[in-house]
Amino acid sequence: MRDEAAFVEFAQSTRDRLRRTAYLLCGDWDRAADFVQEGLVRVYVRWPRLVRHGGELAYARKAVLSAYLDHARRRSSTERPTEDVPMLASPEDVAAAVTTREALMAALTALPPRQRACVVLRYFEDLSVAETAALLGCAEGTVKSQTSRALFALRSTLEDSPSGEPAEGAASW
Repeated sequence: MRDEAAFVEFAQSTRDRLRRTAYLLCGDWDRAADFVQEGLVRVYVRWPRLVRHGGELAYARKAVLSAYLDHARRRSSTERPTEDVPMLASPEDVAAAVTTREALMAALTALPPRQRACVVLRYFEDLSVAETAALLGCAEGTVKSQTSRALFALRSTLEDSPSGEPAEGAASW
């Protein structure tokens, strides 16, 4: 028997966290919301079994990751922008923060999907190597090598920034 109220409560409590993870994977808040919605649909289908055995959040995280990886495997998107969005002025000067965030997101976007998934799961979701390997369905050594390659690429990209200095926070990686 499906407990609708429990699923709704679970979805509402985890939606924002899953969306942040999906955003780090894809770099677009709207696509991130789509990945979360697709992931929660997958969770809903398996909800009775998940509740019996536990691990709802882990399955939801894997479902969102799978939705992202499935989308990354497609050849191209059929969506096309129709008009430009007007830029709104900010009362604060946030240029440095925006530049740093944009440099990091551009560097993440340049990574292959599996490497990007490893970095996001390991350093933004704070999962262990074993948890990341289980989520991606690969060996722990694969997670380590993919993460190492990804971090090397990120460091190289961020150190070659136009200002000649690594982006703020890049050295701690």
